[in-house]
This record gives sequence, structure tokens and C-alpha cells, in this order.
Amino acid sequence: MFIQRPKGTYDLLPDKAFKRTFIEAKLREILSDFNYDEIRTPAFEKTVLFKRSIGEETDIVSKEMYTLSDDEFTLKPEMTAPVIRAYLENSLFNEAPLKKLFYICNMFRRERPQAGRFREFSQFGAEAIGSSDSLMDIEMISLGELILKKFGIENFYIRINTIGTMEERKVFLVELIKYLEKNKSELSQDSKRRLVINPLRILDSKDEGDIKILEGSPVLYDFLTEESKNNFEKILKGLDDLSVKYTVDFKLVRGIDYYTNTVFEFISDSLGAKNSLLGGGRYDVLVQQLGGKPTPAIGFAAGIERFITILDANNFFYPTPKQLQLYIITIGDDSRKFASGLLQSLRNDGVKCDTDYLGRNVKSQMKEANKLNAKYVLVIGDEEIKSGKGKLKRMSDGTEIEVEDFNNIKNML
Repeated sequence: MFIQRPKGTYDLLPDKAFKRTFIEAKLREILSDFNYDEIRTPAFEKTVLFKRSIGEETDIVSKEMYTLSDDEFTLKPEMTAPVIRAYLENSLFNEAPLKKLFYICNMFRRERPQAGRFREFSQFGAEAIGSSDSLMDIEMISLGELILKKFGIENFYIRINTIGTMEERKVFLVELIKYLEKNKSELSQDSKRRLVINPLRILDSKDEGDIKILEGSPVLYDFLTEESKNNFEKILKGLDDLSVKYTVDFKLVRGIDYYTNTVFEFISDSLGAKNSLLGGGRYDVLVQQLGGKPTPAIGFAAGIERFITILDANNFFYPTPKQLQLYIITIGDDSRKFASGLLQSLRNDGVKCDTDYLGRNVKSQMKEANKLNAKYVLVIGDEEIKSGKGKLKRMSDGTEIEVEDFNNIKNML
């Protein structure tokens, strides 16, 4: 029996790997236009990094992390905390007061595999560290929108909310818990658990019974200071000015403890029940929580697997791989050696070319050239080696072109 890949993972075979590479290159181009620089961090980090940043009672830390047996290291389940760790450890704050970074990398979560959700998955994301300006929030959301539109994705909508500062939420949570305790018997089992460890997450429950109970719950926005409300209104006005369409959803929260103030999600109904395509928000306390000075920051992340699902549903047009320009058919050992040198010269000049390495006959080699969709075929035998001349066959119409000098063949392709 063949050894199979681990559950919840997948292989990127050549055709899909080509598409993935194209997507990543296009993402790098867009993010670079916004002056974001790429950052890469190790595949695993100290476990305490995620416990301190994400929150020990979140689903990610309590259920989903791949932590090694000694409990010291964990395969990274998200990227914001590692980015901030690298920002602090490498003193990136000394390079500029505002650091704009992006990443494209694989992460790991011990989840139940389902459509668009894997145990090893890829994300791209952006982080802007150092600015509390409402224009930074506006840029981050408009960046997310532009990325989707650059890929031809139009079937999405944006939900946005403000969850205030940590201090404002403390006051709100007292009233929310009081309300939910009165309705505890009717809450879903998951919400009963969250009522003890993370009541704010109940606001994002998808359970129909929970949703009905929450219709009469206190609204976080009512507990915010005028400063927080005014800042949120400035963000909404800025989005309006850029013609970015959104819906204010006072029930929207994020599943990670470090979020503050602005939170947002890009939703697509094409994804089914798990319909979040891109999400993020502010995390103005995280840098300080990880040992740095108080530093405002905002970012977002998006799953590439879900991204590709949307692209496939929209029949996104990918460019075709570079065509094989030349296939050399050889006859005998001398011609194989001669072809090897000619291929080396052509490849040095950037020509995509190949030959037979299985000792097949001419007919089989011609079939292989057809299969590989080679643009031209060159047959080399003893006569061609002696004379230094040959015939280049164009496969599309069978036209043959005389080759007077093999050293000039590049200019004939």
C-alpha cells in the first residue's frame, strides 16, 4: 500500500503549483504598490507567543494548535503574532516609525478538514505597525478590496464594526454577561462554554437560537466613548469617499483576543457556510503585550485556498505556462552528447527546451514532443553532426526550416 499524505493536507501538483505561483506573484505586485515589504518567519515559534497573543481560551490555542511534545514549540497557526515578534526582536521600529509588512506562507491548525479548510493551509496578509490614524484603517480595508477586484472577484461584501478599547469592553461585558445569564438555559452548548471563557465571541454565533437571543442583547457600540465613536465615523466617511461599500454590523467580533477598535470581514456567499474570505482589524495592544512599547497596529489575513475556490467559481483566467520552444530528437549516443551541449547553450540564453533521456526511438520521441506541445522539433543524427546543419520542424503546420548554423538556432525559434 502506498503511504498517503497526512489527513487535512494536499499536494500541489504542477498545474496547480503554476497557478499558485501566479497568484502569489500578483499579490506581491499589488502589495508592493501600497509600499508593503515582505517578511518571512520560521514555521514554528515558542508556544508562549501564541498563548500570550491569541489568548489561552480561544479555540485556536485551546483546541487547534500543533504543539510539539515538550510544549515549548508550536507550528504557527496564524501570522500576526510572529510578525510582531520579529518586529520587536529585530528592532524594525528603528527603521521607520511606520512599518508596513506583508506575508505569504503556510500555517497549521488541528481542525476538522472540510471544503476550503485544511490542517496545513496558506495565507496572505498585511500588517501596518505604528499608526493609529483612521486613514490607516481606511487604507487597509481598501487594500483588501483592491486585491479582490484585481483578481476579478466582485461577489463579496464587507462587514465592519468597532469593538472599542479593552477598557470599554470591560464595562460592556459586565452587562452582556448579565443578559446572557438570564437566557443561559436556551444558549447553545458552544455559547454556554464561551459564556465562561470568552463571552464576546457569542456575538458571532451562527446558531439560530443564539441569534434570536442576541436580538435583545446590549450593543457594544452604546458603551463606547465619544472619541471611539467619532474615530469609527471618520473611518466610515473615508470609505464612503473612496466608494468602498460596506455594512456596519454591531455583532461582528473577531476570534482572537488581541483585536481592538476596528474589525472587518470580507464575505462571499460563494464559499457556503464558512463564508469569510478575508478578515482583520486593529490590535493596538499586541506590541505592548509582547514586550514592546505601546504601538498601534492593524492588519488582515486571507486564506489562499478559499481565494482559489472563488477564482475557480468565477472562471478566472490564468496565463498559460511558457511553451516548450524546442524538443531535440536524437539518434545514437553521439547525437545525445551533441544535443546535451546545444541544450545547455540554449538554456543559458533563456530558451525552454528539452530532449529524450530514456533512449527511445524516433517515433516515440516525436510522440513525446507532441505531448509536450513543443513549438519546434530538431532531429539530430550523425549526418547533422558532421555537416553542422539540420531541419527545424514547426509542429503547428509541419513547415521545415533549414538550419545552417546550430549556434544561430535561438534566433530561429
